[in-house]
Amino acid sequence: MKNFNDFFKSKIEPRADPKKPAEGVIKGTFAIKKSDDDKMQAFGWASVCIDEIGQVIDDYQDDIIDPEDLENAAYNFVMFFRDGGEMHVRNGVGTLIESMVFTPEKLTALGIPEGTVPTGWWVGFQITDPNVWAKVKSGQYPMFSIEGTATRIDEDADDDDDHLGDEPS
Repeated sequence: MKNFNDFFKSKIEPRADPKKPAEGVIKGTFAIKKSDDDKMQAFGWASVCIDEIGQVIDDYQDDIIDPEDLENAAYNFVMFFRDGGEMHVRNGVGTLIESMVFTPEKLTALGIPEGTVPTGWWVGFQITDPNVWAKVKSGQYPMFSIEGTATRIDEDADDDDDHLGDEPS
């Protein structure tokens, strides 16, 4: 079985301190929006790229995820992994049961008015570990967090390159 990180181009070594983000790891956290206590199911945004009013979302490391990259990563996760983990350290505590990447094109196809739903990845997980579920119910784990590796690109450097060779005004 493939790991979610197998679908990203670059790899990082396991962290000495798993509570500290490793270089190149992009993490975003989003509140759990719905849960079902009897079924041990939780639903919410795994990641949001662009909010309902069109603003690009920065994660807590000031990184952004391109909507197309998020969509591709989500599809690969659904096809090959579907495993829910606990705090990016322990896998096997849940299974993906719902997934949809909302894009402007899909919103139009579904008849959802622009500005209603963000561009992002909505998920639902069946939690299989009662101890983890207790932490979700208590609010200790109030949100989803994605983990992946990526190559950081400095947007300012890209902007500077766009002006090379331009005539001064």
